[in-house]
This record gives sequence, structure tokens and C-alpha cells, in this order.
Amino acid sequence: MMKFGYFLFKKKRSVVMNLKLLIPVYFLLTIVLSTCTNTSQKESFKPPAIKKLGTIDTDLVETSPVVFNGKLYRFEYVRTKYEHNKTNDSYLRFIDHESGEATPSFGKGFHLGSAFVFNDTAYVTAVDSWGGEHIAMFVSSDLVNWEQRSVLDLYGYKIYNTSLCKADNRYVLMYEIGDPPEEAGQRFTARFAISKDLINWKVTPPECNYAKDRYTAPHALRYLNGYYYDFFLEAKGDYETYETYVVRSRDLIQWEASSLNPVLKASDEDKKIANPGLSAKQKQKIAEANNLNNSDIDFCELNGKLIINYSWGDQLGTEFLAEAVYDGTLKEFLEGWFPDIED
Repeated sequence: MMKFGYFLFKKKRSVVMNLKLLIPVYFLLTIVLSTCTNTSQKESFKPPAIKKLGTIDTDLVETSPVVFNGKLYRFEYVRTKYEHNKTNDSYLRFIDHESGEATPSFGKGFHLGSAFVFNDTAYVTAVDSWGGEHIAMFVSSDLVNWEQRSVLDLYGYKIYNTSLCKADNRYVLMYEIGDPPEEAGQRFTARFAISKDLINWKVTPPECNYAKDRYTAPHALRYLNGYYYDFFLEAKGDYETYETYVVRSRDLIQWEASSLNPVLKASDEDKKIANPGLSAKQKQKIAEANNLNNSDIDFCELNGKLIINYSWGDQLGTEFLAEAVYDGTLKEFLEGWFPDIED
């Protein structure tokens, strides 16, 4: 009996020991399977499908497609080096997307503008010089007559691109800074200002920024269901390529990046000719250009799809304006970049 009892004891002890060995193996397998499942789920997500149509102009960069009174327009900042600019100065204008006709120019001497439309009124923000200290706003109800307002005077700053959006009961202006170093960090960096009436503006605290640790040049700001979306230019490698990325935030302080980035990157599609009116000289310039950049994105929704403008080129002054489309709404586009992040 004692031998039999001892045998049972050994058997039971052996089973217990085996179970103890199996427990960590079980948890290890659970972690591995869970990781594989999550990886598989992430790999199943696809970024919103942007269809590049090709180049529509040369030496134009900062543009904004907008819908004004039911019609599609493209706001343009026309630089002095633009081939058809005979004024010897920069200026701003809108182009009728369908006819190609330009509105009367305005904002002479201003730079790096962007457009925003709300309640049948067009708003354009721009800086008084390249890397200026002053942001102005131009307001119009007919794209012909413009009222000029002062938005921000930031002495000691160097300000570049701007982008305006409505966020619930307020308006938020994103502006790009390169200086001072204590505010910009590594240029270029997004800062923000807030207004209730588009007249009086208040700069947000310094912690409201993106991002001081690296090159993250901001260009387009959007707001949807409690989130701000910042579409910006990310320098890759040792400034070897430049790609458009997107991050989002609830408070303009903490940001989360899309796992589906980049939004846009250089490709052969950029060099397609989307404007039959381009000259032989322009087409040759497009064909011979070095392309390592997709930047300056802006977009608007019309009839359930997005019209997108962006620029491409070498980031050294050889620049081209291109157009793209997304077959879906603005909401689908914005949320589509964050399908794997739970709110």
C-alpha cells in the first residue's frame, strides 16, 4: 500500500509540475497569437485612396481648393518668379476651376496665403513677407472686393504658411514658424491662435505646437468631431526626401500619428500632364525635373469627393502644382487615416 501510495504521489506531483511548466507556455502562446492578430488587423487597414491626376502648373506652390457659392475655385499665391506674373511683385487671386478664369488680384506684396470659406464669405490669411512678423486676413463676399484685417503681430518671429479652420464655436489658425529658436525648436513648427469672431485673436500657450524636435512643416489644419488634424511635411533621412504626413489631437498638445502615413510621397504620377494648356517648355521642365517631394497639401469637399492640391519638385526652388482626388467625403478621408486608434 505504501508503494502504491508513493506511486500515486509521484504521479500527482508529476502532473502538477507539468501544469506549472505549461502555464507560462500558454501565456506566451496567447501573447504571440494576440500580437499576430493585431499585426494582421493593422495590415488589413488601407490608407484613403488618393488618385493623382498630374501637374496643372509650374512655379506655383501654396494653393487652396475651395467651394464658394457652389462653385469650385483654386486660391493661388502668385510668386514673383511665376512665368505669367508681370507685376514684379507677389499677389493673391482665385481661379475658376472649370473655366480657368482668374478673379481680380489682391493682397499685393503678401506671401504664402491660404483660403477658408464659411457662410458664403471667403477668408484669406497671408504674411507680409517671406518669414514675416505679421499675419493679415482678407475678407470678401464676392471675390472682387476685399477688406483687410490684422490678425497677429509677432515681433521676433518668422512666420510662413497659415491654415484656418472652424472648430465648434471658435476658429483656429495654424501658423508655421521658423524663429525664434526657443519657440520653433527645429524649424519648421506649427503654432496656433484662437478667435470667436475672426477679428480678435489670442495665441495659445507654447505647449500647443507640433513639433519642435524635428522638421515638421505644417500646411493644412482641419477639425472633425473633437479632433484637430494637422497635415504637414516630414523630412525623411538626412533631408533626402519630403513626404506629407498627418497627426491628430484633441487639445493641440498631445498628438497621435497615423499608422498609415505617409499621406503623399513622390511618384511618377506627379509628372502626368493634367493641364493640356501647358506649353512645350513647361512640359519639358516637368519631364526633366528631380522629384523628391510631395508637400503643401490642401483640399475641399465637393459633391461627395475631395479635390486635392499639392506641390512636388526638388525642394530647391524647382516646383510644380498638381491635382488629385479622393472618392469620398471629408469625414471619411480624415477618419480613414486613423482606423486602428480607438477614441
